[in-house]
Amino acid sequence: MSLGDVAQSIKAMEIRGAGEIARAGAGALKEMAQEFSGKDLDRFKKEFEEGKALLLSTRPTAISLWNAVQAVSRGTKDAKSVEDLRKLIASNADHFVDRSKEAVRIIGRIGSQRIKGGERILTHCNSKAALSVIRTAFSDGKRIEVFVTESRPWRQGLLTVNEISREGIPTTLIIDSAVRWIMKDIDLVYVGADTIASNGAVINKIGTSQIALAAHEARVPFIVCAETFKFSPKTVHGELVEIEERDPGEIVKKGEIPANVRILNPVFDATPADYVDSIVTEVGVISPYAAYDIIMKELGQETVIGK
Repeated sequence: MSLGDVAQSIKAMEIRGAGEIARAGAGALKEMAQEFSGKDLDRFKKEFEEGKALLLSTRPTAISLWNAVQAVSRGTKDAKSVEDLRKLIASNADHFVDRSKEAVRIIGRIGSQRIKGGERILTHCNSKAALSVIRTAFSDGKRIEVFVTESRPWRQGLLTVNEISREGIPTTLIIDSAVRWIMKDIDLVYVGADTIASNGAVINKIGTSQIALAAHEARVPFIVCAETFKFSPKTVHGELVEIEERDPGEIVKKGEIPANVRILNPVFDATPADYVDSIVTEVGVISPYAAYDIIMKELGQETVIGK
């Protein structure tokens, strides 16, 4: 796929999930670099910048894509030849993809330590990191039961139930509005994240904040699973996370309701740090209030200054 094709697939949600989006973006930049012909370094750099801008325009909320682009761009301004730039982009992209995949495995191992066996676990949407925890616990022989929200309007919960039920994990699908009703029977909540702000707020699939509120009320630990590239350097200086809104046609078909009815279709919401028990990352379990430290240590001061 060309970079343009990848960008269109991300925008159309044919490629979805923060990690998948980030890896696809990194891979697209590598592919673009490998396909560049000629020895005009300035033109190569210009096309590279245009490709980055196109990718970043597709999903404004997902900081994972922004961080992936920054990772692939590291050191590229100092390249002295087309071949040097091509090799650097490819090396950066490969390093990012490899590390991001390994992060999911590590998060699964760390997060599963919280599961002793016998728990009923609730998850939302289709988070690879959260599912890595669940899969790891189950493969370790821990007896668990998983409840999965439908996650409208795209119903990503159906992806989750199909994946884990095939592996033999006892699974129950519930409608989104049943979360508070079922919470009395839940022991742990594991969700993913699209973006984590420097103040510890978690931006994730719409409905996550309501689950966190219900869990808080019921004294059920609400645990977020997120790779460090989902932490946002852009929020350190106060930039707000843009909550993406999508086509109303994802909710209702034309003619189903009067034309004068306004439709809101936000993709994400923000969960305050106060409702988050902990965040499981590939570098360990942290308090949501340690998000700033993760940004500085794992992503680097240059990402904050050079945003």
